[in-house]
Amino acid sequence: MENKPIARTLRLLSQLMELHNENPFKVKSVANAAFKVDKLPFAIATKPATEIDKVDGIGKSIAAKIIELLETGTIQELETLISQTPTGIIEMLAIKGIGPKKIGIIWHDLQIESVGELYYACNENRLIEAKGFGLKTQEEIKKVLEFRMAANGKFLYAQAEPIIKDLQEKLTVWLRQADMLALFGVAGDYRRACEIIDEAVLIIGTESPDLLISLVSTFELGFIDDGTNILTVQTPEGLNVKLFVVPTNNFYLEYFKLTGSEAHVNQVLALAGDHAFYSEEDIYEKAGLDFVLPELREGLDEIELAKTHQLPALITDKDLKGSLHNHSDWSDGVHTLEDMALYCRDVLKLEYLGICDHSKSAFYANGLNEQRVYAQHQQINELNQKLAPFKIFKGIESDILYDGSLDYSDEILKTFDFVVASVHSQLKMTKEKATERLITAIENPYTTILGHPTGRLLLSRKGYDVDFKKVIDACAANNVVIEINANPLRLDLDWRWHRYALEKGVLLSVNPDAHRKEGFLDMRYGVLVGRKGGLTAEKCLNAFSLQQISDFFTSKRS
Repeated sequence: MENKPIARTLRLLSQLMELHNENPFKVKSVANAAFKVDKLPFAIATKPATEIDKVDGIGKSIAAKIIELLETGTIQELETLISQTPTGIIEMLAIKGIGPKKIGIIWHDLQIESVGELYYACNENRLIEAKGFGLKTQEEIKKVLEFRMAANGKFLYAQAEPIIKDLQEKLTVWLRQADMLALFGVAGDYRRACEIIDEAVLIIGTESPDLLISLVSTFELGFIDDGTNILTVQTPEGLNVKLFVVPTNNFYLEYFKLTGSEAHVNQVLALAGDHAFYSEEDIYEKAGLDFVLPELREGLDEIELAKTHQLPALITDKDLKGSLHNHSDWSDGVHTLEDMALYCRDVLKLEYLGICDHSKSAFYANGLNEQRVYAQHQQINELNQKLAPFKIFKGIESDILYDGSLDYSDEILKTFDFVVASVHSQLKMTKEKATERLITAIENPYTTILGHPTGRLLLSRKGYDVDFKKVIDACAANNVVIEINANPLRLDLDWRWHRYALEKGVLLSVNPDAHRKEGFLDMRYGVLVGRKGGLTAEKCLNAFSLQQISDFFTSKRS
């Protein structure tokens, strides 16, 4: 074994010892030994076991650990500490900018146990409230985590969007300056508004493909030609890009092929036959189909719907009349309740705001106890008089406890206009337990909306497994709305289950889960995945007018 893996093992041991509050002197001695071993000019493994403790900075105790590591491949003390530490916490120890002491606060005080949860907490501005943290530290951690996510080659749609738009704009300018008249489009997963983007797929149609390929190497990113008319490059942010160069007369067919899923493309072309196509609309027309928007081209039931003229009129941003499930500085939000309301009314031109600060079980998020609930309701009454006809609805994000109950009594729950029920803790469950827990919460007569149903955090936390059909069926039976949490890290309920929910008559609600004014803008990502799932304005709760949603809440409470 070489020195570096030995040093890394000792370093991890010292970090875990510090994390678990072991003797500071012992922690320091192990940490110093890790540093010494890493810098040795010879391989410590070549030393006889009896001489290792004589190496500078290595005493008998550390020597015994190194010998154990060399002989067994591990250190039992380390294995014991690892068994007592969540995997996500160990992963955090590799993040620059936060040491074991801060990670201990993140783990024990904030109840965060994974890197994904940590990134989400940074977005919610939750870290700055913790001891020893501030806005600068929070932003530094967020940047490191975003770099790690990008290093895996995958991007959230919201992360890829500005990179692709910038690339599209620069290429458009470059084509104009190069006097290369061309057709240009962005295809692939991005055009279909998928929640995760593996690569950016671009296509250019030109009368002179060979000339354009020879010139494109002068573009600032320096595309690489592999000889197949497909050029590749990686952006400075780490996003892989493929650029397809095709003859103009073949552009729309190739654009179509590069956009849809394989199943969708094959089905449409089998119907369309072998023709010259003058637009994507022309392809669908020759196939005897209504035009299918890119978001729906997933090879599900869209072909049959297009045959029978039953494609849904998909929801748009302009259809939204209000915003539900949002947080203010009453719990872990950044802005005041009035700030949030005025932003919705004056900037977004919405009719209403649903405020859903955290409930009392979410102590790490400054959740509201019963007395603070009453005080907030008094403020909402005052603001509603001041801001009329704009209305703030009294909501709460009530924690679903392990047994499925909500964390307030019925006496308190009935004081809210609506209740978003969400799971935030004890996420390690079997599929059966998770399903039972959600259904119990759904059957609570005060539950209005089921919040982020699986608790997933894209690219970092899978979320708990549930029997989606049973959960959706329970929502249908109990007239409970299901949230599309529009935070780009969540986008939960997954769009693949929207159709089933809509078929069962379940309303969906595009909720930003905003913790600051800018968070309301995330609703557009919820709209995008709602469109992928076939959501229409008629089936979206917060596309209801103020009068319609008031009537809905009243009928639900009665």
